[in-house]
Amino acid sequence: MNEKLNALLAQLQPQFAERLVTSDVMREHHGSGESHLPPAWPDAVVMVRSTQEVSDVLAACSQHRVPVIPFGAGSSIEGQIHAPHGGISLDMSAMDAILSVEEADMDCTVQCGVTRQALNEHLRATGLFFPVDLGAHATLGGMAATRASGTTTVRYGSMRDLVLGLTVVMPDGEIIRTGGRARKSSAGYDLTRLMVGSEGTLGVITELTLRLFGIPEASQTAMCSFDSIQEATETVVMALQCGLSLNRIELADTLQMQAINSYSKTGLPESPTLWVEMTGAPATVENDMDIFEGLAEAACKFERATSAEDAARIWRIRHDALYASRALRPGIKGISTDVCVPISALPSCIGAIQKVIATTSIQAPLVGHVGDGNFHLVLLYDPENEDEAREARHINSSLIEMAIEMGGTCTGEHGVGLGKKAYLPTEHGPALGVMRRIKRALDPENIMNPGKIFDL
Repeated sequence: MNEKLNALLAQLQPQFAERLVTSDVMREHHGSGESHLPPAWPDAVVMVRSTQEVSDVLAACSQHRVPVIPFGAGSSIEGQIHAPHGGISLDMSAMDAILSVEEADMDCTVQCGVTRQALNEHLRATGLFFPVDLGAHATLGGMAATRASGTTTVRYGSMRDLVLGLTVVMPDGEIIRTGGRARKSSAGYDLTRLMVGSEGTLGVITELTLRLFGIPEASQTAMCSFDSIQEATETVVMALQCGLSLNRIELADTLQMQAINSYSKTGLPESPTLWVEMTGAPATVENDMDIFEGLAEAACKFERATSAEDAARIWRIRHDALYASRALRPGIKGISTDVCVPISALPSCIGAIQKVIATTSIQAPLVGHVGDGNFHLVLLYDPENEDEAREARHINSSLIEMAIEMGGTCTGEHGVGLGKKAYLPTEHGPALGVMRRIKRALDPENIMNPGKIFDL
């Protein structure tokens, strides 16, 4: 590798100069991220500014057979940015231009390094917005690569549903365009969907064309507390079956609410809690919230936001949930689980895993996007403590086995990366072999984020 790497760096140096970096500080930053997994540094970082530069780097890496690991904001959970085989971390954070906004067609085209926050700020005056609402600071390229979703998935879907087309640089440096601006097409294989969720293992996404939506005329937010998780999750199932104008419906358990009160200095009931948001026409929103309050008859407290500022405060508390969880054990990242199950299986899945947790010493606050059956446990354990590490792994594997058995998945939105590889044979069976064949066909030298999703 050293000989191949040195030849590659010598080839790239004249073009990238100070944008080719091999310092320990930069390598550490690009090989760590938000994952609980041990860091794995790249050999060098190349900071690119255009699709053509990405093409130049990939062509050179293909020639020298050196791995390439795409990097956006570094917020991935499952080790997608780690470099277990060394190689080049391809930093695309400077590719942050909003290339076009087509208001009449309600779409836009952006470079991969644009964040969702920056895009929505740019769109503010148009009356349009991009709806995927993550808890993390992330780039749109990275969000597409991991098929991300968030709190509004129950209404708008995930990145899979909102990406119309892509510009992708293939492993040999070839630049292709998938999809387009039409809302549907029957022309050939759906390469856009193939690339969305591929986690940088098939090519590098450099531009995205995205669906936009009009900002709803009205919205209403409420929080309701229950005596049990069972009552809360059954309310979610009923609300979805009633076809209400739900924009977001989120759940936290008792331990999570205790963490929130401590972290956010609030005095909320320390019992299972739902956050709910309805959006649409004012009369519809009011009517649907009344219906939801009736469905939540088991709630011990039901509080509606009285202003936009009050609603923003309520949702800020929800978005701080991960940091509140980690504050229960300062300095501990823990494992953030990510299963997703059919909605009807949600109450039984949560109930079953909480019985498993009760047999261990692990603190595991729960929070989730329960409107689409996706929930997270933050398993707070000391990786230096063998007993705690074993218990945390047991909870995680037990939860994934339950979810898959119920017709669900090991990851609803975080992706596979390094952390979920072991569970894909169970979830996909022989279909995993088809994925491997696609990978070999498109990336025969295995330079694109090698070791992620599966091993060749």
